[in-house]
Amino acid sequence: MAGKQYDRRYFDKWYRDPRHSVQSRAELGRKVAMVVAQAEYYLGRPLRNVLDVGCGEGNWRAVLKKLRPGVDYRGLDASPYVVERFGRSRNIGLATFGQLEHLRFDDRFDLIVCTDVLHYLKPAEIRKGLAGIGEMLEGIAFLELYTSKDDVGGDHVGFFSRAPAWYLRQFGDAGLLPCGSHCYLGPRLERHVAALERAW
Repeated sequence: MAGKQYDRRYFDKWYRDPRHSVQSRAELGRKVAMVVAQAEYYLGRPLRNVLDVGCGEGNWRAVLKKLRPGVDYRGLDASPYVVERFGRSRNIGLATFGQLEHLRFDDRFDLIVCTDVLHYLKPAEIRKGLAGIGEMLEGIAFLELYTSKDDVGGDHVGFFSRAPAWYLRQFGDAGLLPCGSHCYLGPRLERHVAALERAW
């Protein structure tokens, strides 16, 4: 995405300016609560750690910490602005989605979050990153993205309008099983899922 800068102006426009803001705090709160409940239902225990890929300024962190104060949050983003400003205070490191192919941490993650990122990436980078997610995931992945079937608002610059089936093939190849509302079970949970829990 030549020329597109994820700098302070970008985040001010899409996350703070009421004329453009894509999501309210209340909407984010409901979304995070839903994802935490989903993860804990399938894990059968409280959430311990979260990897937030393409986390931006780390907006999920405060909501997660309010719901689960002891949760270990780690963010990754490709924006030097984000890492310089929030890296230390919000535990955000510099990395692209594709680098998940090789990045590994001490533990697997109960929840891996990636919102509003994949539809801006090229296929090769998506496949690389998904391979890493499949290996690092203990619980569920929340992969929020939009397709050619959706009425998409917000930032259209660099948006790839792909069919839902294309993404489902990539997720399946990485061992991720859809269970509804942008949530995908990791390979280690598949055997615990009844047939009609799956989003066909």
